[in-house]
Amino acid sequence: MGSYSPDDDFEATRVANVGELQKELPARSPKDRAYLIVLAGSNVGEMYRVEGAEIVIGRASGTTIRLNDDGISRRHARLLQLDSQVLIEDLNSSNGTLVNGEQVTRVALHDGDKIRLGSTTILKFTYHDHLDESFQQQMYDAALRDALTKAFNKKYFLDRLETEVSYARRHSAHLSLLMFDVDHFKRINDTFGHLAGDYVLARIAKIASNTVRTEDVFARYGGEEFGILCRGVALENAGILGERLRLLIEGSVFEHEGVRVPTTISVGVAAHPVVPVESGLQLIAAADEALYEAKRTGRNRVLLKFGPKP
Repeated sequence: MGSYSPDDDFEATRVANVGELQKELPARSPKDRAYLIVLAGSNVGEMYRVEGAEIVIGRASGTTIRLNDDGISRRHARLLQLDSQVLIEDLNSSNGTLVNGEQVTRVALHDGDKIRLGSTTILKFTYHDHLDESFQQQMYDAALRDALTKAFNKKYFLDRLETEVSYARRHSAHLSLLMFDVDHFKRINDTFGHLAGDYVLARIAKIASNTVRTEDVFARYGGEEFGILCRGVALENAGILGERLRLLIEGSVFEHEGVRVPTTISVGVAAHPVVPVESGLQLIAAADEALYEAKRTGRNRVLLKFGPKP
């Protein structure tokens, strides 16, 4: 699969001198755990536990917390945890690190502090016990995920799609979209019942979730249709992903209440800049066109949408 190569220079890290800062913060209950919650940006609602002596935030694949929003450097900032105290240190990032509106080099964090990284990402630093953590995760899932399939919901998908299209156009980067749906899904519902149909959707979603990359966005677009958004992936490589997923589903046994339910999918793939687009909806239309052609020509296949010939 293709990968995006950011053009940021290496950002050096510095050793933190935390002796004086340690004295500033009161001790916390051992039940409390430190977290970062994404308030704004492409990962909005997501919750990251602050664990370990050092947590690096940035765009690079090796960072502890990976955020791909505009303006975030490969290694943007790091958190240093000492006992119950947490510090944030900017790592010579291109656009700086702001805490409560003030640009910082290194500072101790307090419960409720707002951290701004890059152009759009805002994080909230907070402490929770395990019950708060569970509640926050439930709220996150309810707001952003489809209840049946646990894939992202359509609203989140469309929001991310517009963000990713804007990013791809600004940086001349690859962006691929796979749209797929279940072949003869109405027949499945009519023949085996709606509970069997729900089972098929949930099972397909689980297979897809285990197939895509961590950074890909997998969502239920509506009914039996799903989408996979792949940043930094060219059209041909997205087609390989689609074929891998198609084969996995074709080769899986779908059995509901002891009855086998034959299940296949059709996949349409489109990519920027092969198909130049100005909006997310245009990319969906291109992928859907390939999907409809896959269904028209026999189903259980993957078709790519190529742009106009020069």
